[in-house]
Amino acid sequence: MKKLNFLVVENSLTSRKIIVNCLKKMGCTSIVEATDGKDALGKMYTENINFIITEWIMPNMDGLKFVKVVKEEISFKEIPILMITSRGGKGDILTALKAGVDNYIIKPFTPMVLKEKINAILEKKQPGK
Repeated sequence: MKKLNFLVVENSLTSRKIIVNCLKKMGCTSIVEATDGKDALGKMYTENINFIITEWIMPNMDGLKFVKVVKEEISFKEIPILMITSRGGKGDILTALKAGVDNYIIKPFTPMVLKEKINAILEKKQPGK
């Protein structure tokens, strides 16, 4: 996996740590953490983020609103986004995909599923590599 700067947006400290630990086990060393969409947006402007993993259900600014704001911003709209959430209804998944999410994981998940989804997004974003 090439050098990626991940932004993990999750209000639950436990869930955030699980995701961060999975990323570290995959060899990722650059991980920025945010507690909600508002916090994440602030960090988007100061960090060189090139992959976002976000929860949907968060206070202040939820993941869906965060995704929409990111996709409206010219300098951020190409950044891949993976949503990890307990919202598993077909309508929820379609809503997230329409908003601009590249892939979707329903909690609970395994580190293998996380790795597979990240790799699938990267392959889709960079065909032929």
